[in-house]
Amino acid sequence: MEYQDYRFSVAPMMDWTDRHCRVFHRLMTRRARLYTEMLTSGAVIHGDRARLLGFDASEHPVALQLGGSDRVDLATSAKIGEDFGYDEINLNVGCPSDRVKDGRFGACLMAEPGLVATCVEAMKRAVKIPVTVKCRIGIDDQDPELALDALARGVIAAGADMVIVHARKAWLNGLSPRENRDIPPLDYDRVYRLKRALPDVPIIINGGIASVAEAKRHLAHVDGVMLGRAAYQEPWRLLSVDPEIFVEPAPFASMKDVLEAMMPYMERELAKGTRLHSIVRHFVGAFHGVPGARAFRRHLAENGVKRAAGIEVLRDAIALVDDPALAAIAA
Repeated sequence: MEYQDYRFSVAPMMDWTDRHCRVFHRLMTRRARLYTEMLTSGAVIHGDRARLLGFDASEHPVALQLGGSDRVDLATSAKIGEDFGYDEINLNVGCPSDRVKDGRFGACLMAEPGLVATCVEAMKRAVKIPVTVKCRIGIDDQDPELALDALARGVIAAGADMVIVHARKAWLNGLSPRENRDIPPLDYDRVYRLKRALPDVPIIINGGIASVAEAKRHLAHVDGVMLGRAAYQEPWRLLSVDPEIFVEPAPFASMKDVLEAMMPYMERELAKGTRLHSIVRHFVGAFHGVPGARAFRRHLAENGVKRAAGIEVLRDAIALVDDPALAAIAA
């Protein structure tokens, strides 16, 4: 992986970063690395692969995030992902949901660094593309100094190409998945210390980062930054990624230009039978803070769900947004 390739990425987010969302995000930044929602190794092996793994060629560079703890299944899934054309395979060692815990994958694996290393080693043997790990700084009563160090050193020794760290603990006992995104305190310094301890290993920081400007500040300490909810809920922020992080022109000047550029993709998807709502649901934050944004969201919510909804629903919604204010916020 080239250094520039991982300076900025959009986090894998369940129910959010599906293929339609990723096409939308790619129109705002040519350079950011995009991630799928987490897919379990069982789903990849036994499910509808075309539906689960299919993606648009415009999404590159795009990574497949896997969940699991069986090294054979993960290796098989990684190879399937590589054959589908993904640029990276990422192992989830950070998701705190009950379903993930019951399935013995996600954040609970922070307690089993040896098992995670074994899985990474098997995945590395199976594919030629990079294999990476996304984790927390620890879980429950673990000491983050010991837990993160053990996990990171173990997976790097097993061949992992990069470690992405959500700079919070995950409390598997006592907090819901939603609460785990906000309540455990952020500890960015712990991730910085990991980078200093592993100077030759790409370390990416994630968690609570609210803007591209904030992301740039983290780059003084780590190799890359992963933006999550801010990228999804206020996607207009992605228009500044290429200029601010990669010193390259933005693909488009405004969100209206981005949505206009989405139209051909949407028309192709509608012709295949995709419901409009499946695509436009990712646009609700496109004009956050701009006069007309509420009317835009309301129009999409009320009309995008209709069975016969077509591209004109989006065009009519865009017309409700104030142009001068939009130009100011996108600048």
